[in-house]
Amino acid sequence: MASAFNIQPIGRFNGECEPVKRPKEIACFSYDNKHEFHLDDRSLQWYYPPELGADLSRGFDQFDKHDDSKDEHIDSLLKTIMAHEEEEGKKIDAQIVTWRGMMTKIMSSPFDDRDGYVDLLLACDDYGYLTWRLSSFEMNATLYQDCIFIEENHAYKQATQQEQQQRQQQSRRGQMSPDVMAYWGYKFETLCCLPRPWGEVSRDLIENRDKEIVSNKAQYCSVVRTGIGKTILCLGGEVDAIWDSKPMQKGAPINWIELKTSVEIRDDRTMQNFERKLMKFWIQSFLLGVPKIIVGFRSQKGILTKLEEIQTAKIPETAAKRGVRSWDANMCINFASAFLEWLRNTINDEGVWRIRRRPGSGTIEVFKVEEVGHGSILTDEFINWRIKLSLNSGGGSGTP
Repeated sequence: MASAFNIQPIGRFNGECEPVKRPKEIACFSYDNKHEFHLDDRSLQWYYPPELGADLSRGFDQFDKHDDSKDEHIDSLLKTIMAHEEEEGKKIDAQIVTWRGMMTKIMSSPFDDRDGYVDLLLACDDYGYLTWRLSSFEMNATLYQDCIFIEENHAYKQATQQEQQQRQQQSRRGQMSPDVMAYWGYKFETLCCLPRPWGEVSRDLIENRDKEIVSNKAQYCSVVRTGIGKTILCLGGEVDAIWDSKPMQKGAPINWIELKTSVEIRDDRTMQNFERKLMKFWIQSFLLGVPKIIVGFRSQKGILTKLEEIQTAKIPETAAKRGVRSWDANMCINFASAFLEWLRNTINDEGVWRIRRRPGSGTIEVFKVEEVGHGSILTDEFINWRIKLSLNSGGGSGTP
């Protein structure tokens, strides 16, 4: 039997926002240019401004694209948590462990459907994908040692992507290919990043970034401890670049940069679409503690025309001053706080649970799909590690 959390009426989430803990990086990991996992920061990149006028379509035919058809679960996040716990000698105190992307979907739920499907069908995100089903999602979750581990339901993700691609092809005939538009975001990242601080790289490398083969296989991922309301979270997510250098003190604020692209603002409609995208920009950066977003504005044909630096912390205030009615930051936080507290009371036993929001639905459903075990969400390696850690610390909660 499914339990349901009502999204509407969203007015009940109005008012002062619930307490939020500043995200602090506790660990990191990298995927290299073959998308192989490493417990280090080898894929960290440094920001350096790109040249305006660049064609974001250039090099598309050589795009080294990661094959995301394989379900990677949260394995990399679990490996990183294990290494951190081994170093600290104790398990993390998080009550929720998941990717930043899952929390973004949850946190934006009150406003994803607000203007209906018509506007959503016509809006593209910074990777070119139509956002007509952003309001729907499916996640898998399991409870282990008083912590809920959440991953995306891979089969649902794959089916949704195929459906989106079919709709894109039907609705965008005569326009730029959706695959090319998806490439623009990665090309922009390549144009904005250096493998080392600018003082350590040659002028030739800086000036020839436009000729580099674009790949989305390498990633630097930050793992943070944060909190929303009464819930402590451990989140993992990709960080695009850093402004200067990581501080020596662990947990100190880091000058991360989030890189985004958006179509030029030419009229009220493109302004409204940008204001809607600002919500996702803000949530994504807020959750990992990224202080600055750099937006590359592009023409309809994918020519980079303008750069704008946006301070993450100022986005809600700026949106309110401009009279934005499509979303509210405090309501996003209060919704997330209430939902997470409800989720922790609902997922109260082992097994595999489904967290689902159907397209256009005003509720998020939670129901059990496997009575026992943890499915493929937790690896045997992680469970064995936790049992060993529990025995070493004299605890009694090490049973699978």
